[in-house]
Amino acid sequence: MPSLRDAARGRILFGGDYNPEQWPEEVWEDDVRLMKAAGVNSVTLGVFSWAKIEPRPGAREFGWLDRLMDLMHTHGIGVVLATPTASPPPWMGAEHPETLPRGEDGSVVWYGSRQQFCASSPVYRRHAAALTEDLAARYADHPALTVWHINNEYCTHCWCDGTAAHFRRWLRDRYATVEALNEAWGTAFWSQRYDTWEQILPPRKAQYMKNPTQVLDFKRFTSDALMECYLAERDIVARHTPHIPVTTNFMPLWSGQDAWAWSAQEDIVSVDVYPDPKDPQAAQYNAMLADMTRSQAAGPWMLMEQAAGPVNWRGVNHPKPAGLNRLWSLQSVARGADAVCYFQWRQSRQGAEKFHSGMVTHAGENGRTFREVKQLGAELATIGAAVSGADVPSEVAILHDWDSWWAGAQEGRPSRLLDYTEIVQSWHRALWESGISTEFARPETDLSRFRMVAVPQLYLLTDAAIDNLVAYVRGGGTLVCGFFTGIADADDRIRPGGMDVRMRELCGIRTLHEWWPLDADTTVECDGFRASVWSEELEADPGAEVVSAYRGGELDGLPAVVRNDRAYYVSTLPEPDALRSLLGRVAAEAGAVPVLAGLPEGVEAVRRGDLLFLLHHGRGSVTVPVPGARVDLLTGAAVNGIVELGRYGVAVLRGATL
Repeated sequence: MPSLRDAARGRILFGGDYNPEQWPEEVWEDDVRLMKAAGVNSVTLGVFSWAKIEPRPGAREFGWLDRLMDLMHTHGIGVVLATPTASPPPWMGAEHPETLPRGEDGSVVWYGSRQQFCASSPVYRRHAAALTEDLAARYADHPALTVWHINNEYCTHCWCDGTAAHFRRWLRDRYATVEALNEAWGTAFWSQRYDTWEQILPPRKAQYMKNPTQVLDFKRFTSDALMECYLAERDIVARHTPHIPVTTNFMPLWSGQDAWAWSAQEDIVSVDVYPDPKDPQAAQYNAMLADMTRSQAAGPWMLMEQAAGPVNWRGVNHPKPAGLNRLWSLQSVARGADAVCYFQWRQSRQGAEKFHSGMVTHAGENGRTFREVKQLGAELATIGAAVSGADVPSEVAILHDWDSWWAGAQEGRPSRLLDYTEIVQSWHRALWESGISTEFARPETDLSRFRMVAVPQLYLLTDAAIDNLVAYVRGGGTLVCGFFTGIADADDRIRPGGMDVRMRELCGIRTLHEWWPLDADTTVECDGFRASVWSEELEADPGAEVVSAYRGGELDGLPAVVRNDRAYYVSTLPEPDALRSLLGRVAAEAGAVPVLAGLPEGVEAVRRGDLLFLLHHGRGSVTVPVPGARVDLLTGAAVNGIVELGRYGVAVLRGATL
């Protein structure tokens, strides 16, 4: 099976989305000149070129793309060739309005932007497949082709009649009978029982709260329906070029796709990452997304898009200060990226994203952004052979699951302030600040290689997942489990006792009496720390240890953190310092240690292969103690005992084993 290794060939791919159809052809030669100056070795072509290639139904205009493919090859630049099916031309919506998505209330999502397609539409699928077939046949043997990029950021949802029919077929495959569906959906509630398949609709706009399992299944279905579109195009290009790897780019922590399922269908796992330069937790967020993508890829991954400067879709779009683009790019490489790419190469002068930065901004080649891009390109070329293909070892896993995320976001839940992604980020932040290397895992996967497994919050757990956690702890692993976990089964049916009995026994909980969610800006006192968001009225088993108890209020004296041998249960969200202390201590007890101890504040250490990356996320200067004699691959300088890092400084060290 082809992989990122085949495309990278011992390098780090460097470049980005190239949209030359927005510019006169005389600009193309200048683009190539600047690409060579910047060390660009890979560009993505054709992402939004459907109307350029097929200006009217059935037409094919490939001449301009032929010239571009040849131009890139002449200058030694590989092409990630996209199928342009993310943005159908206006003629499709005008002639085939049934291809346009409908909202929950039946309103039409019109053309004039992008991603305006219904994934269930046979007409859309037929046109997309025909264009993909012709594209693959034409460029299958072109020497510039290195990767296929299918569509772009699959993110559409639709509630139309065509989707309803597709949803019913999906449900038939899942449940076989209407009776089984009624049982799974709990339709005895509110007189929702269905008698025939034809009565079933997507969860459209309703008078009051919708059936939560129907909503859960529709989210599962939507992810699968989009993946059907991806697989149809992937299979076409793979038939023509079985040796060329295929990818599609994820949006980070996007709820619309089960990325675990999608990753299994990709040769290369890629993601688009846009941290906010003004966010004080942006570095940790960038690290978390890298860890998540590397975990989905089970190895090196592709940073398909990032911004060289500001984006254009936040309320206030802040540029990246000098040095930050380099720092975050190298942080991604440290955490497994073998490709560092951008949206886009040259900043657009027209269109909705003309204020979204490019590698070449409106300031041109003399602008600060391009100067920094050139520096980064040279450095990636310097370290590429040493880092490409190398692993990032991790001894701690964070469990993450889309079904649980989807189910936990339902209406009618105990607290709308419980944000799954914020909880996951809080736990990852605690481990990141402790200097402990982590990766993400599915609850059902083999966990035996990890010294510690952290479960920030998984409301829904299948029987297989629960049995897996029990087996992991019985096999000698250490588990730290967060609140509101193991509450529902795969059909979003509440477990007897309010929490699965296996989880209660594992974590040392005799009875879960009540959930006590907290109001915004409200905290609860516990032994040794303050906490927010959530609390629970628990009764611990006699043999369990109460690590911390609630102090004051209705839960005074009741357990907040419980330990049962190697399993911990944390029934609230400790403040950041306390959560870091707790998880760091438990990890140390389990034998998982920081990559490098004694780091100054703001310095991150990551081990990839035999290299040690030191990344400074501060604006001042720091001195980092490093054991042994080493060489900084970025500068060639010898390192003996200490490394000096300036503002947003990075060192990539090779030498003594940690």
